[in-house]
Amino acid sequence: MIIQKICCGNLLNNIITKTIFLMYILSLSQIVVAKNIHLQSPDARIEVNIDINDVLTYSVSYNKKQIILLSPISMTLEKYGQIGKNPELVNVHTDTADRVLYPVAPVKSKSIRDNYNETILDFKGSYSIAFRAYDDGIAYRFILDIDKKIKINREEVHYNFPKGLKIYFPSEPNLVSHYEAYYDYAELKDVNGKQCLLPVLLLKEDDVRMLITEADINDYPGLYLYGSNNSLIGRHPNRVLKYSTDEKGLVSTIIKRGDYIAETNGKRTYPWRVVVIAENDADLLMNELVYKLGREQEIKDTSWIKPGKVAWDWYNANNIYGVDFRAGINTNTYKYYIDFASQYNLQYVIFDEGWYVGRDVFKINPDMNVDELFKYAKQKNVGIILWVGWKAFDDKFEDAIRQFASWGAAGIKVDFMMRDDQDMVNYFEKIAKEAAKHHMLVDFHGSYKPDGMQRTYPNVLTREGLKGLENNKWDDRLTPEHCLTLPFIRMVVGPMDFTPGAMRNAQQEDFQKIFNCPMSQGTRCMQLAMYVIYESPLQMLADSPSTYMSEPEIMDYLSKVPTVWDETKIIKAKISDYIVLARRNGSEWYVAAMTDWTPRDFEIDLSFFKDGNYQLDIYQDGINADRYAEDYKHLKKDVTNKDTLKIKLAPAGGFVARFRKI
Repeated sequence: MIIQKICCGNLLNNIITKTIFLMYILSLSQIVVAKNIHLQSPDARIEVNIDINDVLTYSVSYNKKQIILLSPISMTLEKYGQIGKNPELVNVHTDTADRVLYPVAPVKSKSIRDNYNETILDFKGSYSIAFRAYDDGIAYRFILDIDKKIKINREEVHYNFPKGLKIYFPSEPNLVSHYEAYYDYAELKDVNGKQCLLPVLLLKEDDVRMLITEADINDYPGLYLYGSNNSLIGRHPNRVLKYSTDEKGLVSTIIKRGDYIAETNGKRTYPWRVVVIAENDADLLMNELVYKLGREQEIKDTSWIKPGKVAWDWYNANNIYGVDFRAGINTNTYKYYIDFASQYNLQYVIFDEGWYVGRDVFKINPDMNVDELFKYAKQKNVGIILWVGWKAFDDKFEDAIRQFASWGAAGIKVDFMMRDDQDMVNYFEKIAKEAAKHHMLVDFHGSYKPDGMQRTYPNVLTREGLKGLENNKWDDRLTPEHCLTLPFIRMVVGPMDFTPGAMRNAQQEDFQKIFNCPMSQGTRCMQLAMYVIYESPLQMLADSPSTYMSEPEIMDYLSKVPTVWDETKIIKAKISDYIVLARRNGSEWYVAAMTDWTPRDFEIDLSFFKDGNYQLDIYQDGINADRYAEDYKHLKKDVTNKDTLKIKLAPAGGFVARFRKI
């Protein structure tokens, strides 16, 4: 009997083994005829379904509910035709990653978990498509294996949505843009025929949020979307073949474009098409998907990359006062800025527009002794960042960047690109790479949105691509609602150089547009809160040093507030209405809050702090801030993690508290 059992057992094992092998062979044969491929996020809440029929399409579900309907994917190549049409699947690769990334200049936390499931589909015709599913979003991109230069006529990027969605729509009718738009809140069906920038946010009330953007735009143009019923359809700017600029080499006029969007290497990966998926508004503020999808870091030694705060001249029009010299773009004025930065431990000073003449970066303003100023700044341990118009810089690029390095420039602020066609995207990469070789930081203005470059080149600390504080000089639409929309949309994709710090503040009925003496809408404490809420490792102090120095309590705060963070907790958040959050740098925590025109009260449970006693350094709206926006109260108090912190915000108000453990 025992022998019989063993024999029967061996026979059963043989049958099972043969069955498994047969199933494996069948599965391999089915791969090439598969019509449906499924990919789930690690937590299984997000699912991507890829349909392979006459046209390659995909859909996305969240918690078993479809949030993106079947949407086509294709790319049309000159001489090769349309890939993605009549696809023939030849192989499927799957992968899972779970690792930790450590950003050089962390804006939310010092470590980022990079956890996803990936499926790569290989098709006949030397192309593949990679899909990734994260717990907080999905992405896909083309991979081509054509070993020669190719021209790409168009890429079909299409998002079909269920009915009933609303959208925050950053309207942009052109394909030449500096990415400065306000957000129109509308029904998705009502933006038919209108075009917008990325990122763009779609949502249903009390339902899932979807933020559409892209990552790793390398040697390729940027993406725009236009509305069509309940769909968003992609457009790319065609390759620029001929252009001109104005006499300062700033604003471009496109004279001729090609009939293709890119001419590039056919053996490469292409940009990620990204959908951030968030259950609520607070989750948007914590998302770092674009960073995770950026290319691997290319700078080996990053010890020289120093985030910090910057004394900025342009917003305040060099309006320093109480001095015995004529203020302006001159040596004495910038020595004053350097002294101010040194006194308050600000790391940098910017020389903005006007330090050179016209479009020649070697034709120095005769009132500026640049050599002397660099030597003076070095003695004071202050770095100088040089503003340059992009074309003037590009005209003499190699000589100019060597000259800046020989002076000892800590960084460059490159401005007025206002394009994201293929050649301009390549120009951004050229600047980042060459600046890194000379140990220079980069701040892009007149710029398209972040795409993960801050991971690849961590010397690119910040960029504009938004309606920032400077718009108060000529526009009355930079409202608290706008300032409380930016973090949920623009800031999701990367650091933003909003340039806070206005010291002339006004409530709604008192605001005026004044170019040379600008004011902000909202309270003084709203401006202070922006230094904690707005993410930018290079953070400006936009107003006049003379004004800052007249308010030592304000400068005590601004001299200490960090620009990078080890940990972030979102306490309360609603898009366009309010934000309350906490950030940690080292052993110190900061709690900050902002509201729109509606005054609000919050109670914050401090139990997320470690046990112990804390001293709070608080800046809060004054009792009269609702009528005089510059009114604030500075106080100190002791608390423990068992206490509750009460926050009272004036209309367009703010709050910030620094926690130090006793």
